Amino acid sequence: MELKDCINFLLSAAQHNVFQYLSLKLTSYGVTPSQYSVLRCLWGRSHATPKQLAEILGIETSTVSGLLDRLQKNGLIDRIVNSEDRREVQVIATQKGRDLEEPITRIIDEVNAEVLKDYTENEITSLKNMLRHIAAEKFEI
Repeated sequence: MELKDCINFLLSAAQHNVFQYLSLKLTSYGVTPSQYSVLRCLWGRSHATPKQLAEILGIETSTVSGLLDRLQKNGLIDRIVNSEDRREVQVIATQKGRDLEEPITRIIDEVNAEVLKDYTENEITSLKNMLRHIAAEKFEI
């Protein structure tokens, strides 16, 4: 099979292209696409644990921990440790982090529109459904 016909190559190349474009658009807010994903999860709720964020995003807890470190360093999130059980940590968006919701959501909408501008609504729906199906698939090892 030619590399350009391999689904892994195609998915990786498409993801890289969109990631780079989104990275450029988010630069002025000092947020990466991965950090945006964490913030997006927090904008929709009062708090979440690192484990919950990892599950929602489909990534390792250790990866979330690194993202949280950088977001906290930039003042966009806080970690609140339960005084009765120090193992329990709640992550919340700070006011500074919540203030980014409107401008970053606008950028996300613009990037989605730009990336999908050459496709019909039916094609967009089909593409998203296919990607969701692939993302949910459990392959035997």
